[in-house]
Amino acid sequence: MSLAILLIPDFLIILFGFALNRYTDWGRNFWGGLEKLIYFVLFPALLFNSIASQQFDFLPAAAALKTVLAIVVIGIAVAFAAKWIVHPDTADSKAFASCFQTAFRFNSYIGLAIAGRLHGEAGIAAMGLMIGITVPLCNMAAVWMLARDSEMSVVKEIVKNPLILATVAGVLFSLSGLALPEVLQMFISRIGAASLACGLLAAGAALTLSNARKNAPLIAYNTSVKLIVMPVAAILLAHWLGIDGIYFDIVVLFAALPTATSAYVLAVRMGGDGAVVSQAITVSTLLGMVSIPLWLTVARMM
Repeated sequence: MSLAILLIPDFLIILFGFALNRYTDWGRNFWGGLEKLIYFVLFPALLFNSIASQQFDFLPAAAALKTVLAIVVIGIAVAFAAKWIVHPDTADSKAFASCFQTAFRFNSYIGLAIAGRLHGEAGIAAMGLMIGITVPLCNMAAVWMLARDSEMSVVKEIVKNPLILATVAGVLFSLSGLALPEVLQMFISRIGAASLACGLLAAGAALTLSNARKNAPLIAYNTSVKLIVMPVAAILLAHWLGIDGIYFDIVVLFAALPTATSAYVLAVRMGGDGAVVSQAITVSTLLGMVSIPLWLTVARMM
């Protein structure tokens, strides 16, 4: 079965989430509550359960983790260049600072769902490791750009991140050699299973393109970094380092993911331009439906 066909159900859930948000009167409070449930409860349970149940071969995992860190650094550097390429006269504008993060942050909801679709629990575990190691770097870069003079504690934001905490806990439990009691394992597993569909619905509900024309060049530039520059860098680096199997697929998938929906929350929370971030998320997500199967297919053919 081709990758495009394999991933259609997940993309349909995203579009279904968009339709639910558009044609119901549930309101932003409902979707905001759902996003909090996913972020603080459902996804951490999924990550912990998937990682804790795996016995990792850390040699290939280490090469994959080095690769994803490298491509995030590349994404950050190329995104910063927009300061001179796209907005030379408004380099310090609120739109630039807010949209900067959309060039390298990634949608964990979509990543975990597709990783599970491709490689089951092992795929989710591999993606979980990549999320855990790159989230601190992505968050630091995003917060730094939004508030270089702010007194906000970046370290505190990272230490409290539930995805990082769940990843670290899962790795430590896996290394311990212990096993969860069956009832507790089933409980965590069922909570985690609910996260995938809910995460995709929430990603769809965040889509909007209202008044996107004003910042179209900036959005186009950052989307190109996220969906073209980073996947190309990932494929080249993964081949150079000899990464193969599950980790090769997940590295390419990680790089090809559309930008994070939580980028909007961060921008608004720090007084940024939420509208441009929301528009960038929409463009990145919609194009990601095409770019993800495309890059995975290209990578497997090389």
